[in-house]
Amino acid sequence: MEKRVYLLEDDKNIGELVTCALEMSNIETECYPTIAEFWDAVEKEPPAAALLDIMLPDGNGLDVLARLKQKYPMVGVILLSALGQETDKVRGLNLGADDYVSKPFGVLELAARVNALLRRSRQTAALVRGNLSLDEDTMTVTLRGVRLELNNKEFNLLKYLMQKEGKALTRENILNAVWGYDEGETRTVDNHVARLRKLGIDYIETVFGVGYKFVYRE
Repeated sequence: MEKRVYLLEDDKNIGELVTCALEMSNIETECYPTIAEFWDAVEKEPPAAALLDIMLPDGNGLDVLARLKQKYPMVGVILLSALGQETDKVRGLNLGADDYVSKPFGVLELAARVNALLRRSRQTAALVRGNLSLDEDTMTVTLRGVRLELNNKEFNLLKYLMQKEGKALTRENILNAVWGYDEGETRTVDNHVARLRKLGIDYIETVFGVGYKFVYRE
């Protein structure tokens, strides 16, 4: 669902308060008290955004943030924590958090921040590089105005490469991000890249001895 948000918060009272406030703002919210339950939900269906507590009984929210941004970079993240130290905020932002809210916080302000994050996410749903356009909302890719017929893995592979533009990615990185495992037949990646190139997408460069990278050339 477009506006679904996952909340990772072990405090039941805070979880219920935040969930109620967001749902009053027409944002569907699911609260999970443990990292394990949170990841079970994410793997089944990634949310539009996630609210992460930092101090958790079964781990650290910053570690969750790092993994989430690696596997699902388009998921917006707001950190929630009683830790007000600047170093925690800086680390979270450097790991890819979109915003940081210190406890105690006003639920109306939090709801406004979540709505703002969701608006920004929708505005960046389309990735455009020259004559190549990828739209996550409609799951479509067009090249020179012509729609390309891609299967789900081809679409997600192209999206991942475009999101990581300019970065050399190993085949193992790609397998993990797109297929969900980092050990397997790397020819799978090669075959899918070959298919994208055959369709005319010529921005994917081979990095010999490493893997691939997306490079936009005008």
